[in-house]
Amino acid sequence: MAYETLLTEIGDDFVGVITLNRPDQLNTFTPTLARELTDALVTLDADDAVRVIIVRGAGKAFCAGIDVNNLFGQTAMEYRVWIEAMEQPLGTVSGMKKPVIAQVHGVAAANGAGVVAACDLAVMADNARMGLTAINVGLNCVGPVVPVRTAVGRKRALEMLFFGDLIKAQQALEWGLVNRVVPADELESFTRQWAADLAKRSPVATEISKTAYYASEDMHYHQAFAYMNEAFARLCTTDDAKEGVTAFFAKRQPDWQGR
Repeated sequence: MAYETLLTEIGDDFVGVITLNRPDQLNTFTPTLARELTDALVTLDADDAVRVIIVRGAGKAFCAGIDVNNLFGQTAMEYRVWIEAMEQPLGTVSGMKKPVIAQVHGVAAANGAGVVAACDLAVMADNARMGLTAINVGLNCVGPVVPVRTAVGRKRALEMLFFGDLIKAQQALEWGLVNRVVPADELESFTRQWAADLAKRSPVATEISKTAYYASEDMHYHQAFAYMNEAFARLCTTDDAKEGVTAFFAKRQPDWQGR
């Protein structure tokens, strides 16, 4: 796949990698990058050679937000279309079948922080920082705060939204914005190994569990149980479930068929 603002690759370990590739602009979002990122996510999600996807940034930063060089001179309706396009990748992740892991270095600011929060999992370098910084230029991250508040809750989300501070990696970990913090020089190797380890799990079980999780997230407590029970029953009918249990008792590695 050839893109103007991204690089993509697929390894023999079933891991697909999307690299935001505007390093001189700190990988800030443009309409082209937003469109291409959405396309790359959807394309890798449909590829049988991919079971887990990593999103990372080239150069010094993961993503410093949205490129505002050409912000002015539009109508309110034009701004709405523009910002909806910018945030489409954030909403795309939860509708995908495969897990998406953010690999965070440098800075993840504004829409970049939204991408990290929207990803299913995230690994952050110990010297990296992230935050909803748009208020510092008279705007605000009212879109990116949607996945952020799911991770951190109302009080912390509003603090991030109102103050626009960049928080350090350990605080991001404590607040639930990321899953792991690792030394900067181990970020790439750790994330790749973690993704490859996840890719060894049944792709069907992973897909059903991810889809069911997001579908049930806003359901009433007991309704969520009922929905999850249906998902589990569906999973029990798959070939991978039979293979997994058989391999367990035979004390061998399972051979996943993806069905």
